[in-house]
Amino acid sequence: MRELDSIDRSIVDTLQGGFPLCERPYAVAAERLGIGEEELLQRLEKLLADKVLTRFGPMVQIERMGGAFVLAALAVPEERYEAVAAQVNALPQVAHNYRREHKLNMWFVLATETPAGIPDAIAQIEAATGLKVHAFPKEREYFVEMKLETRR
Repeated sequence: MRELDSIDRSIVDTLQGGFPLCERPYAVAAERLGIGEEELLQRLEKLLADKVLTRFGPMVQIERMGGAFVLAALAVPEERYEAVAAQVNALPQVAHNYRREHKLNMWFVLATETPAGIPDAIAQIEAATGLKVHAFPKEREYFVEMKLETRR
């Protein structure tokens, strides 16, 4: 991992919460950081390209917007893992996909525009892969605000 300069550290430390909601949020955020809007956008692109950041975007509660999500898992034969991962990841409803050392070795999040979309997405995956999808719907919701600070 590359060494972060003071501006990159400030970007990471500052933009983890309270991102401006306005017509030009990057301009407002850049002004708060003491840099130009274009520099902020370029630096964010570089932080993402260098894998310093894996994602930069909002966290939304999909249920409040009428949608649904579920954690799901597959037991994928090792020799088929890459092919099945490509099939699963090809669906626009798949938000994240993680490999695990477990009988259920592929875990992913399905996010759909409506609750009815979840069983449809599961059926698509099962038809495409021939594997049973194990769905784990949310039973209870917790909010844990986690902010990470860069090392100085």
